[in-house]
Amino acid sequence: MKKLLLLTAVAGLFAFSSVNAQTKAPKLSVGAEFAFPMGDFGDVADFGFGGSLQYQHPVAANLLLTGSAGYTNFKFKDYDVAGVTIKGGNSAAIPVKAGARYYFGENFFAAGELGAAFPTKDGGSTAFVYTPGIGVDFAVADKGSVELGARYEAWSANSSTSGFIGLRLAYNIGL
Repeated sequence: MKKLLLLTAVAGLFAFSSVNAQTKAPKLSVGAEFAFPMGDFGDVADFGFGGSLQYQHPVAANLLLTGSAGYTNFKFKDYDVAGVTIKGGNSAAIPVKAGARYYFGENFFAAGELGAAFPTKDGGSTAFVYTPGIGVDFAVADKGSVELGARYEAWSANSSTSGFIGLRLAYNIGL
């Protein structure tokens, strides 16, 4: 029942938004992701990388709603315990987020998203995700543009938060 209510609300939002937004077209974005862990998370993780797919739907002159899904893999540092080196290994998750993007002028934007990161290994915990960010989007073709974005992303689960600086290089395709 909750899923049906959510799907109905999303469909209604998109139906309403297509009546009001005439200046920008919907876009599909495919990007490469790079993550640089910070704080306590940076003490145990070296870096992360992955990819993402994002849909952007206009709702006002400079405002777009976003929905994204991706794959992020983190490489963990090796560490020593009583003179024995333990290999850090990898851990991956599938972040799924929804949010908004506001354009200041033609190319520069601020964005925010909320969602969840689902672990790819059994026994992992799903994390709450929040992401504020900024970026720039340059047209390179009639319906195509290249985007470079930077964000702070935090994943909260089990009373702890893992944060990182994320960079995204993407190609946007106008629909």
